[in-house]
Amino acid sequence: MSYSSFDTLCQKEPYDLMFQNYPDVVNVTQMCEMLGGISTKTAYKLLQANQIEHFKIGRAYKIPKINILLYLLRMTKDHAPSYCNALVH
Repeated sequence: MSYSSFDTLCQKEPYDLMFQNYPDVVNVTQMCEMLGGISTKTAYKLLQANQIEHFKIGRAYKIPKINILLYLLRMTKDHAPSYCNALVH
């Protein structure tokens, strides 16, 4: 990858790059897939603890895709693994 391609990639919004095949508002099953195949029980625990912002229509949970991205961003900032700096020169 050339340097200019890398710069272009870094300037793109994560929303445009991640989860392109999912709608803007997902259900619990889709959220489980987006989070690496977590169980629905774990997904409901995350939602009930308000770890991921959501809303309900009737009894169905609806989760805006941007809130899943924000959750992932928070988790990576709060729990950055030490090996992330392994290739920094």
